[in-house]
Amino acid sequence: MVQNLFDVKGKKAIVTGASQGLGKGMAEGLMQAGAEVVLFDINPAIDALAEAYNHSGYTCHAVTVNVGERSQREAAFDKALHMLGGRIDILINAAGIQRRHACEDFPLEDWDAVININQTAVFALCQLAARVMIKQGKGKIINIASMLSYFGGFTVPAYAASKGAVAQLTKACANEWASKGININALAPGYMATDMNTALINDDHRNSEITARIPAHRWGTPEDMKGPMLFLASSASDYIDGAIIPVDGGYLNR
Repeated sequence: MVQNLFDVKGKKAIVTGASQGLGKGMAEGLMQAGAEVVLFDINPAIDALAEAYNHSGYTCHAVTVNVGERSQREAAFDKALHMLGGRIDILINAAGIQRRHACEDFPLEDWDAVININQTAVFALCQLAARVMIKQGKGKIINIASMLSYFGGFTVPAYAASKGAVAQLTKACANEWASKGININALAPGYMATDMNTALINDDHRNSEITARIPAHRWGTPEDMKGPMLFLASSASDYIDGAIIPVDGGYLNR
């Protein structure tokens, strides 16, 4: 019975930003646990990735989409819903971008791009999924926050603002949707060894500083996101609403 709490076999899911990094890792985790998954990504290589997953015995679909474009986003969601037979049990908003500049020089064009993908698209997809989930009477939404939901960071004002917003958005939606059968929560990854952090990883000084602060003494990986994600995607989290769960190797403790 306890094992069944974490069962997502046969569940229908959409994962954005699924061609690489944390999004890909979480999509794989869902498929490995028996869920049917639609991969969203701007990278057209997503089609070949989905085909490879299907050849490996998983049930997977792909939709190439820029989630920052409203018309594309809505059309992609409708297409995915059709692929999933009109049902969505799980939405994971993992798509995100980063821009680095000193605050006084930060171009507004880059600000707009980051806020649009990391914040506005997340809210819009939450809305689209919730409208279906409310009719179903049940659903799980997992947003991806960040350590910068807690800290300000350095040369990343737009990213910090967007991830702070993701945390608050998650709480606000939980207040309205928990009573309607939707659990919306967020995972806050710590320092993860992904392409987004290549500059930090290659900076020996910053890499050493960061690693020294992590009690686990290592950077995280996409594999580290699978367990917490499955907890939030399954019935094990049915009484968890509006939580921001760090997946950081203990970084926040220091």
